[in-house]
Amino acid sequence: MTPLTTLLGIRHPLLLAPMAGVSGGRLAAATSRAGGLGFVGAGYGDRDWLASQLSATEGQRIGVGFITWSLRRQPELLDMALAFAPTAILLSFGDMGGFADQVRRAGVTLIAQVQMVKQAREAAAAGADVIVAQGGEAGGHGGLRGTMALVPAVVDAVAPLPVVAAGGIADGRGIAAALMLGAQGVLCGTAFYACDESLAHPEAKRRLVAASGDNTFKSPLFDQLRGLDWPEGPWGLRALRNALSEQLGARWAAEPQAQHAELATQQTRLAHAREAGDFDTAPVIAGEAADLVHATSPASAVVQALMQGCDTALGRAAAITNRFQTPQRN
Repeated sequence: MTPLTTLLGIRHPLLLAPMAGVSGGRLAAATSRAGGLGFVGAGYGDRDWLASQLSATEGQRIGVGFITWSLRRQPELLDMALAFAPTAILLSFGDMGGFADQVRRAGVTLIAQVQMVKQAREAAAAGADVIVAQGGEAGGHGGLRGTMALVPAVVDAVAPLPVVAAGGIADGRGIAAALMLGAQGVLCGTAFYACDESLAHPEAKRRLVAASGDNTFKSPLFDQLRGLDWPEGPWGLRALRNALSEQLGARWAAEPQAQHAELATQQTRLAHAREAGDFDTAPVIAGEAADLVHATSPASAVVQALMQGCDTALGRAAAITNRFQTPQRN
């Protein structure tokens, strides 16, 4: 139990990251049913998809996560999410602006995900109830700072607001470490990517299970190929390397004119690959904690393993502390 679990009404200080195209209604519901809080990832704003995934949450208490700069193009999606009466709304990547007031007026917990201490202070001043400090180890978009250094800095900057750690956390040791750093919970994405309830393609799940964090890289390449105009910033997408990234990455960096000439053709190639489940071409968007995902399994089993691992790690730390504190006889 932490102040975060009390605030959100959950058993475990564990949140499912709102992964676009992966964290749908079934995965969010399964995570919440197991004692955490699942988030539906609203992604880049497909209204029909969001409506269908909210309907699939089976009456469980869930949250909804938005990419803030994209939400600004379709603000009515926030109205839709709030009408569903979620436990929390998570906003990331962009000024929360009037969205923060709208969420708070609805009586819904507002969670702001940040990648810098400056952003954490701004989110706190804008009225966030919870701050997620996301390290650059995270899959998908993120900043440059590592989780280990960022989390305690954010904890100090926004105290007494609860802080949630994210980025590179996919087992109980990571949760225990985050709690030691002053966080009151964690937000995990990669740990849940290969779950049975995940919307990820079966071949993408297989590749993640077989992958190492050594295989990930951070680049705007797959955003360019998906036609996503992310705003300026250190938000390069972290994903697994594949045949396409190895083929195009170095060549386009060395020959910018080749990128301009080939972009439309390669975008069409990627779109077809995503439909066909061809992940030599399409991206598997995952973080540096890929090494810690060993199998596909139900979300409930992932939650149980994470929390049991956390208990074990905290017990081990307590035993070490006691050993140092016990006077030694000569």
